[in-house]
Amino acid sequence: MKPYIANLINAGVLILLGLWGYFGSETPSMTALIPVGFGVLFALATPPFKKDNKVVAHIIVLLTFLLIIALVMPLKAALGRGDSSAALRVGTMVFSCVIAMIVFIKSFIDARKAKNAM
Repeated sequence: MKPYIANLINAGVLILLGLWGYFGSETPSMTALIPVGFGVLFALATPPFKKDNKVVAHIIVLLTFLLIIALVMPLKAALGRGDSSAALRVGTMVFSCVIAMIVFIKSFIDARKAKNAM
């Protein structure tokens, strides 16, 4: 899978599940919109990412990594209160970010190998 496609899929997952978390809650919190913001940012960054803009690629990787870390606490909280719907949403967002990170890292490794092979 191409990194920009993984980024776009991840953006869609973050936007959809973040909005579901916000609008599906009886007591919505603005923090539920944080993944939506990241998703919108990732979607907007996809065109330069597709054109192999290295700065944008590294920023997306860094933000994706930070988002994985940031989503651990809401996941633990959802599991702690037995909210399976929230745990599923947040767990899916974490999974999506981890898969995107794997694709990004594999892409960086492949690019390094190709550069060294020349």
